[in-house]
Amino acid sequence: MASWSRRRESSADEVLIRRLYNEHGGALLAYATRLMGDRALGEDVVQETLIRAWRNPGALTEDKGSVRGYLFTITRNIAIDRHRARQARPAEVAETVSSTAVSGDHADAVVDSMVVLGAMGKLSDEHQQVLRAIYFQGRTVDEAAESLGVPAGTIKSRSYYALRRLREAIAEQPPGRVVAEGAAG
Repeated sequence: MASWSRRRESSADEVLIRRLYNEHGGALLAYATRLMGDRALGEDVVQETLIRAWRNPGALTEDKGSVRGYLFTITRNIAIDRHRARQARPAEVAETVSSTAVSGDHADAVVDSMVVLGAMGKLSDEHQQVLRAIYFQGRTVDEAAESLGVPAGTIKSRSYYALRRLREAIAEQPPGRVVAEGAAG
């Protein structure tokens, strides 16, 4: 007997919600969409409005005032609550690939530059010219060969031996010594 009355209650609830939606749903959706600025958010507000009305069926009688007015008031209150909730939280920002990573202190880059310039001072002039052309001026092997007046194979060979000697010169520097002799002149 109890299950029969529950089925009957749920059937009456469905009829109530369907009737409310059929009579007022279009107007509520238009109003909620205008308030929220988005149809999907407006649909959510209308759904919440009907749930609140379903929970308080006593307010849905004409003797307490206009049912439509009551539903519009609920809709406006929900929209205001959602707006306030969005304002209280910081805006969500999607992380993108183009987001720049936090860079560290630039002092490390300055120290590294000083170490490299100091080690460059220990290289022969030919090796320094090749490294400047390729790494500092961004030239290709052919462009460096043309500007220095030597064959491309010579540029490749000099850059190989110049980088090898540069690594050795950096490794020879005592720890904590960052003064660049090549940069001081």
